[in-house]
Amino acid sequence: MNAVKNYFKTSLEELTKITWPTKNQAVRLTIIVLVFCVLIAAFMAGVDYLLNMGSTYLLKVSA
Repeated sequence: MNAVKNYFKTSLEELTKITWPTKNQAVRLTIIVLVFCVLIAAFMAGVDYLLNMGSTYLLKVSA
């Protein structure tokens, strides 16, 4: 039981050492992450489209 108390005590001590981002930093970083996610999604959609077109072409050629 003492180990559990010690764990929570040290966890709370570590939380006081955190430097939280300001509101402007949080908004800016959130926008960067969202833009990155949209770019990666568009890239993956393009790759999926090309692979689909390639497999469709190969199926037509082999038939």
